[in-house]
Amino acid sequence: MNNYPVVIIGAGPAGLTTAYELVKQGIKPLVLESSDKVGGIARTEIYKDYRFDIGGHRFFTKVGEVNQIWQEILKDDFIKVPRLSRIYYQDKFFDYPLSFKNTLSNLGLISSGLILWSYLKAKLIAAINRPDPQTFEEWVTHCFGERLYLTFFKTYTEKVWGIPCNKIQAEWAKQRIKGMSLKAAVFNLLFGKSKAKSLIKEFDYPILGPGMMWERCQEIVDDKGGEVRLHSKVIKLEREGNRITKIIAMCDGQLTEITGEHYVSSMPITLLLERLDPAPPETVLQASRSLSYRDFLIVSLIVDAADLFPDNWIYIHSPDVKVGRIQNFKNWSPKMVPDASKTCLGMEYFCSEGDEIWNLSDTELLDLASRELVQLGLVPAKVIEDGTIIRQKKAYPVYDRDYAKHLKVIQEYLEGFDNLQTVGRNGMHRYNNQDHSMLTAILAAKNIMGEKHDLWDVNTERSYHEEFTTEEWQKRKETESLGV
Repeated sequence: MNNYPVVIIGAGPAGLTTAYELVKQGIKPLVLESSDKVGGIARTEIYKDYRFDIGGHRFFTKVGEVNQIWQEILKDDFIKVPRLSRIYYQDKFFDYPLSFKNTLSNLGLISSGLILWSYLKAKLIAAINRPDPQTFEEWVTHCFGERLYLTFFKTYTEKVWGIPCNKIQAEWAKQRIKGMSLKAAVFNLLFGKSKAKSLIKEFDYPILGPGMMWERCQEIVDDKGGEVRLHSKVIKLEREGNRITKIIAMCDGQLTEITGEHYVSSMPITLLLERLDPAPPETVLQASRSLSYRDFLIVSLIVDAADLFPDNWIYIHSPDVKVGRIQNFKNWSPKMVPDASKTCLGMEYFCSEGDEIWNLSDTELLDLASRELVQLGLVPAKVIEDGTIIRQKKAYPVYDRDYAKHLKVIQEYLEGFDNLQTVGRNGMHRYNNQDHSMLTAILAAKNIMGEKHDLWDVNTERSYHEEFTTEEWQKRKETESLGV
């Protein structure tokens, strides 16, 4: 009863995608999920019929295999959503990515001129010294100048990660700040042309939130003979040499032994290593202990107002408040809000388990979020009616200065296993998008079926789903018009 061809740990996008790909081939896996619902950080929470995400999840990708899975699972339950995310700074909205014209208008001629001068100065220094930026601070300053870095990058980035920008790897900036070129913005303003990359104009979104995708996926896996088992926490993974032989899990309060031929893990890689028995070598455990995560909580506020701002979310760059982003769930899908006369806002706080924000009571968090929303001038206090709090541990793998060398030690150790693969954001300690997590899962399933793919070599650029050159955008629109 407890022997399976494949045992998958975690029912987030990576774990469920692996299971989905396997059941299509007639392989019936077991998926173990410790919580009471599927989706991981792509789940949809519900409070008094108000639906909200744990962070936003846009369904748009360059990876054809991923898009095919989305369409197979949800079919007509996608809606097209216009994309709008802006920066809120000094009581004004700035385009994201920054545009020269909008920034000039909001900051004024003098401040904008100083930013431009700082940019030119950075480029002159770079031409002479040819630096090799090692930190986030160095990379952004090198690319855009010190003044733009201090104005738009430093405060928000340090809110997200809780560490100084000079202790964050440059790799983080290279991966996430894409297509933004001050030179291109100025050229476009003066001459009306630019070949810079731009963000997508709209995206698909499940009408009832991203959790709808993974709840439907769970149903398909179960219907095809697989099993998704909730309330099932992995306690131990027993091994003999480089093979996993057994999993000990607490399933609905009962200690259960589970065996399989293949194992796929999307649980945090640090927990995976802690739960191996016998334990890995001390050098591997030390590398694991050196990896860090950033936790996250969302205060979901119900507001008695039909229309507040048009953004899907806004980035809050003000150092005077602790909130980092504000989601407007009604602008993702009208069905996220049961009453059209009201709005549900998600006040997102980046924190670490045990710190000041994390330890606030629910009442204190509701008071903080309400107070900051009013302080920002976005909502009057009298229209805030109710709210709830969701805490999410290990939401973001941290790219500190030493993470890469520690991860390399762990990767080399795990690659020695014959029947264990790790997938997804936390399973590989990589800050990636939902489609990238799914791509690693697709390849893991193919490996089980006899192919040979290096999951660690998946190109994150291939799956970065928001940027397109003019040529790429036109090609995609032509493809869509042909119904391909």
